Amino acid sequence: MGSRISVVTLLVAGLLAGCGERPETGAALDQAASTPPASPVPGEFTSLKGKWARTDGDYTLEIREVSADGKMEAAYFNPGPIHVSKAFAIKESSGTKVFVELQDTGYPGCTYSLNFDTATTQLHGQYFQAAMQQTYDVVFARVQE
Repeated sequence: MGSRISVVTLLVAGLLAGCGERPETGAALDQAASTPPASPVPGEFTSLKGKWARTDGDYTLEIREVSADGKMEAAYFNPGPIHVSKAFAIKESSGTKVFVELQDTGYPGCTYSLNFDTATTQLHGQYFQAAMQQTYDVVFARVQE
């Protein structure tokens, strides 16, 4: 019985470790993926609020709120709602970065690592599709309401 439990424990641990695995997304986003930044950045993230549509399909990211410490209240749709487990923004010398993690049926551990482009007012970066272990370049454009 004891060896059966050990085998099951190892299998579960292996599955959990592989599920959240993602490719390199930049040191800052990798570090921030576990904890949003502690130092407040007042007003730096207000330009992120709103609806964003991915330019290559029927995917929508809605950033409802962004606090001064970068924590975001976000929703994701394809076209129905997909659970967002984690969402935040960080400010770096190179600009504003956005990280969104999805946890739902068909989206276990899928992530977006995006940069806010002030010149084009777009979000661009990578989408990591965890189940397929593939990364795609993506662009989100602001939806005018």
